[in-house]
Amino acid sequence: MQMVVDVDHPNGFPSNDPQHIHISSLQIPPTYDAVLDCVTGIHARPPIIPPTNPPTSRIAPPPEHGYDFIFHIGLAGRGPFRIERLGHKAGYRMKDSINKQAPVIEFLPESNALEPSQRETLEQMRLSSAHMAMVGHTSPIDATVDHPVRGFGKGYELYGEDLHTMIDVEHLVHAMKEQGIELYSSMDAGHCVNDYTYFCSLAESRRVSSRHDKGTQTRVLFMHCCPVGQPFSTEQVTEVIKKIILWVCRNDP
Repeated sequence: MQMVVDVDHPNGFPSNDPQHIHISSLQIPPTYDAVLDCVTGIHARPPIIPPTNPPTSRIAPPPEHGYDFIFHIGLAGRGPFRIERLGHKAGYRMKDSINKQAPVIEFLPESNALEPSQRETLEQMRLSSAHMAMVGHTSPIDATVDHPVRGFGKGYELYGEDLHTMIDVEHLVHAMKEQGIELYSSMDAGHCVNDYTYFCSLAESRRVSSRHDKGTQTRVLFMHCCPVGQPFSTEQVTEVIKKIILWVCRNDP
């Protein structure tokens, strides 16, 4: 997402004038390899649009200075919308959509990063059920195998085990609930590809900011939403996404 100022006004855009927002919608394949390739590209300055998007999609040329706000949307189970407050660096045991695992890391992270969280357990159950319906009784995780530590290694040594969004999630959730939106905050993105995407995006936002003007760090947010009709329709999800983008632009500069 790019916020556009009025170049004819001496101060950009005056506070009483409309703020123009250009939104580009990109598709990132739910695989660990694709996340590393695509997310680093969209945080570059200028951003690099991944070639994985459908040929029929038309994306506006990205801004030279980079995007102002990158909002990731990921699929979860049935239920309300969930805004994730942080992404995890290690502890990824789950396979992605092409049955591959996250990269093995050589250093040992904090011990609590190695224990499965409740959200991870639920996500494992959801993926296992979907996978069983397609190919039989197999699981994204083989409990009989001694798993190596997987996640972010080389190039991410300087980042902590958890990276938090700079957006005020609690105020955002409160504002959305006042509009009748069933939205909650979460501290556990599940140690799956979605969580991997979030940590990567948060890390790249910090990395790029340190190389350029520190005051222009791209804001990053991740929201989990339900499958279509469980209970929200595509149109309802779209409206919620629009409202969140507007709130971020107005309240979290």
